[in-house]
Amino acid sequence: MKKLFAFSGISFILISCSANYGSYPIRTSSIPNTGSTAMNTEQEYAELIKTYKPETADVLNDLLNEDSPTNPRTSISVENKSPCNMVLTVSSTGFFKKIPIGSGKVGYTMVPKNRNYRLTGMLCNSSYNSTKFVTTSYAIKISN
Repeated sequence: MKKLFAFSGISFILISCSANYGSYPIRTSSIPNTGSTAMNTEQEYAELIKTYKPETADVLNDLLNEDSPTNPRTSISVENKSPCNMVLTVSSTGFFKKIPIGSGKVGYTMVPKNRNYRLTGMLCNSSYNSTKFVTTSYAIKISN
């Protein structure tokens, strides 16, 4: 009887150990996960904000000159009305830019006119994804 009890106890421990190990993620690569999460966005924002140079003068000139038809570029501005920082990616054929936009702030860039642009980013664990054909100044407000 003691042998049966001891064997049952050891079997129970082994079964419970294998069940617990099954719930832990198994790392198969030394490359870190690049999935978009709030933590990744905050890290990317913190790194990008250190070196980012906004195009303030060009954007203001574009807005004040009411989109001069002779200028081949126009502005895109995004107001972040959420409590989270974000990194907005603006991309098109031959154009790619990441813009750090703090909570309650406005981010902006100049882009070539008459193109489709894809605007993407993470905002408080929600993804933002939009496509817009830009011919003139474009402004949006994003909130969670």
